[in-house]
Amino acid sequence: MGCRVLHGFGSGVCEALPVQLVNDIFFLHERGSRLGYYTGTHIHACNTDPYHLTDFLIVCLCLGSTGPLYAGYMLAGGYSWSLFFYVEFAFAMVLLIAAFFIVEETSYDRPTPNLAPTNIAPIDPGPEKALAAEHHEMDSGNGSGFVDMPARKTLAQQLKPWSHVKKNTGFFQTIWRSFTYFLVPSVFWVVCTYGIYIGLGALAFNYTFPIKIVAPPYNWSQTNSGLIAVASAVGYFLAIPFTFTSDRLAAHYTKKNDGIREAEMRLGVLLIPMLVPPAGLILYGLTAERNLHWFGYFAGVAMTNWGGYFFFTFTLAYAVDSYNANTSEMLIAMNLGKQAISFGMGSYLLDWILSDGYATVISGIFCAVLLLNNLALIIFMVWGKKIRVATSQSWLGKLHKRTMIVGETH
Repeated sequence: MGCRVLHGFGSGVCEALPVQLVNDIFFLHERGSRLGYYTGTHIHACNTDPYHLTDFLIVCLCLGSTGPLYAGYMLAGGYSWSLFFYVEFAFAMVLLIAAFFIVEETSYDRPTPNLAPTNIAPIDPGPEKALAAEHHEMDSGNGSGFVDMPARKTLAQQLKPWSHVKKNTGFFQTIWRSFTYFLVPSVFWVVCTYGIYIGLGALAFNYTFPIKIVAPPYNWSQTNSGLIAVASAVGYFLAIPFTFTSDRLAAHYTKKNDGIREAEMRLGVLLIPMLVPPAGLILYGLTAERNLHWFGYFAGVAMTNWGGYFFFTFTLAYAVDSYNANTSEMLIAMNLGKQAISFGMGSYLLDWILSDGYATVISGIFCAVLLLNNLALIIFMVWGKKIRVATSQSWLGKLHKRTMIVGETH
């Protein structure tokens, strides 16, 4: 247990840093597809932009569900279960070395813009217009308002294992502020989305399929009991070609809205994925309950994970678009929340199934929970902006504004 706690303490870093890198490096209209690379498998290997090297660092979250497949064949080959941890350690060391040489610092203290005085009273342009102005400033080059820009760091300076520490940011403030994001509606939706899909894919499917497939009427060997991971990979690979869709849709609506971006503009691509995963759970649960053909298990898992890829990617992009300050605290809250929900869904899963059956638990309870979470999409598509405005005017919004880290993101 102590080793697992220590392991989680270290590996939890990869849950937050890649998203922050995407948020720091790429502009608003690029984040949806870049977060898709984080949650999926596609890499722009042919792109010559050096910043795209960060994509190689990111371990694909979705393909993590294929772990039982490799572990099963290790055991079948006569190796000890401990070999899996040595293999994981080797991958971790490769990532550590890659991070040292490839991932450069993306957070800087920028000088205050020296803007000319004006007699016009300042007004709050709102988050969407502010983001549009931000991108105009970044693209405008000379005359953007930035003065005395620091020189780009050399490679030797970037390889230093230490960097500047912002002394105006309180350590404990960063900790307690993370928990306040559970009260932000869009962030809580992302937390529930990740927790439910991880609880289903990584726990429910990987727990139940080996039990069913090695028993009559299937009688598969224990060596092949991890092949359900193939269905997970198929579902994700079929979704990867659509990674660009949210950015394209949002760009289309931005042009129609006089160049002003709304965070909700990318959510329309989730309408079809909203219904496919619950249908996959119904198929999987009924197949297990009635001992139908094994293809029903694979189809159900592929359908669930196909839709899960979209919700993994674009709900996270929506939250990052909605709140572009204190991003690190928001990601910490997401990491804690999704792990707690997924643990709760899988903790007593086998006991529930033994007492109530596969159809009741997976096709009934789990499907209803997932469908309810997915239907929240309609709420955010229709009333998302009003929710954000109301949140910004609440005590919580005032607290975040008062304690936000200026210049944390571009």
